[in-house]
Amino acid sequence: MIKTLVNWLVFGLLIILSATSCKTEYEKIRTSGDATSIYKKAYDYYEQGRYIKAQGLFELVIPTYRGKKELEDIYFKYADTYFQDKQYLLSAYYFKNFSTTFPNSPMREEAEFMSAFSSYNLSPNPKLDQTSTQKAIDDFQLFINTFPESKRVADANQLIDELRIKMEQKALIEAELYFDLRQYQASVLSGENLLKEYPETKNGEYIRYLLVKATYNLAENSVVTKQQERFENVKKYAEDFQKKYKKSEYAAQVANMLDKSLSKIKSLEDERYQNKSSRGKS
Repeated sequence: MIKTLVNWLVFGLLIILSATSCKTEYEKIRTSGDATSIYKKAYDYYEQGRYIKAQGLFELVIPTYRGKKELEDIYFKYADTYFQDKQYLLSAYYFKNFSTTFPNSPMREEAEFMSAFSSYNLSPNPKLDQTSTQKAIDDFQLFINTFPESKRVADANQLIDELRIKMEQKALIEAELYFDLRQYQASVLSGENLLKEYPETKNGEYIRYLLVKATYNLAENSVVTKQQERFENVKKYAEDFQKKYKKSEYAAQVANMLDKSLSKIKSLEDERYQNKSSRGKS
């Protein structure tokens, strides 16, 4: 029992000593003031995938290597340590700063792509604000415009497509939310803008069905003076839907809303005619 306890204590002590030794090595180099040693150890850490330690040492030697040829590679790897550590906001900044600082560098193309790719990784799920998504799209488009012959253009276009799908999903979520909140006019406007922005959307059938529903509910809940115009809009959206989607799962619902709208339009026209006739006789 005592022997086992001693063994465990020795084992624990070895672990502590080992950890202390590693920490001491890093601290010793970090505080040495020897730029060459710091530079070499930063590369060692980077190659080992120990990016936080590499980052700290690269940061120390950057001022020392300003104006020297080694700085390009140091700064690129420094930016990459943030990317590898998933600190994408900072990696986007430092990769962009690299391309500005070294405009003639052969690594500029990769730095520009990685800056955009960092923004891509900041893009949230479609339910959240998509400012970061739009920035990533803009960054990739700038990359394509700057390096049209790059092998990375195909990747950039593919990632733009992914981001645009997310933007489309966000727009659809907003249109549905407005509908659920009974803000039908806003729902219609969102749906129309969505179709203009993404004319090739795979959700076209559902979006046009939502437009029919939103315009119908808007007309139903309108004051009498606005009803005919708004039921005419239902008629327009419903007939457009029927032309495009003859075998839709929403066909019966759209037909029902169209029939009711046509009946309401006729009723309103008859009522207007009767009122006009009544005023004429008086």
